[in-house]
Order: sequence, then C-alpha cells, then structure tokens
Amino acid sequence: MASKIEMEVELKSEAEKVWNSMRESTTLFPKALPQHYQSIQIVEGDGKSVNSVRLVTYPQGISAVSSIKEKIEAVDDEKNFVSYSVIDGDILNYYKNFKGSLSVSSSSSNGDNKTLLKWTCEFHKATEDTPNPDFIKDFALKTFQDLDAYLLAN
Repeated sequence: MASKIEMEVELKSEAEKVWNSMRESTTLFPKALPQHYQSIQIVEGDGKSVNSVRLVTYPQGISAVSSIKEKIEAVDDEKNFVSYSVIDGDILNYYKNFKGSLSVSSSSSNGDNKTLLKWTCEFHKATEDTPNPDFIKDFALKTFQDLDAYLLAN
C-alpha cells in the first residue's frame, strides 16, 4: 500500500518567480543551492517536459542518498504543477516506488499576497522496517526555504 507525505510551505517570493525557478532548477539549483545540489544533469529530453530524465547528485555526506534519476511524469505551466518519479538511485534501496509532485500558487488574505508551495510524495517502503522518508521531507522544506531566501536576495 502506498503511503503519502504532504507539506505546504508559505514563501515570501512571488509565485511566478518561484515557479520559474522550479522550471529552471537544472541550472539554478546547483548554483543557488550548492549545499543541497552538487549537480543536475539532463539525461533524456530537455529537463522540463514530460518523459525528461534528470540525474540529481547531492553533496557527499548530507544523507544516505547520493544521487537519483527522476523522470518527469506531468507538467502544467498554467497551473504551476509538476510531478515526477524516481526511476534509479540510492533511494530505491529504501522505497520500491517514490513519486513526488509540486505546485506553486498565490493567494491573498487581508491584502497580503502569499505564495504557497505544496509538495507531496507517495512511496512504497521496501520493507516494513523502512522508516517514513521524513529526511526527504526535511530536505525538501530546507531547499524551498533556502530557495526563497536566494530569490529574495537576487
């Protein structure tokens, strides 16, 4: 049975700027967030469209996962939505399947504009003893917060 983790993060950067950064993550993330991403290489496609495959390499020592290959499953630029699945890498030692999705939206309340980033992952544990991927959720949260700080500063 698939398990699911969801997270919603409120960011200070404009929604369009956050979404564009996600779409340009192949080049932007290793430059803007080198503490999280050593490199992101396009293996197939253009790195942005459905069926594109990217090899994401993480700096040594930040987790038990050193690299993953992710395949883009769906993209909707009008709704600022992307979903992907991990097709290779260390994470599949812990989870038989791992799929993620991300959406960026803006909302306003009391005259304040807010950007909401929603991240969801679905996974099947390789064994019953495998822990939930909380370390991945924590990594994603830190990445989004650091990206927001980078965008506000640049």
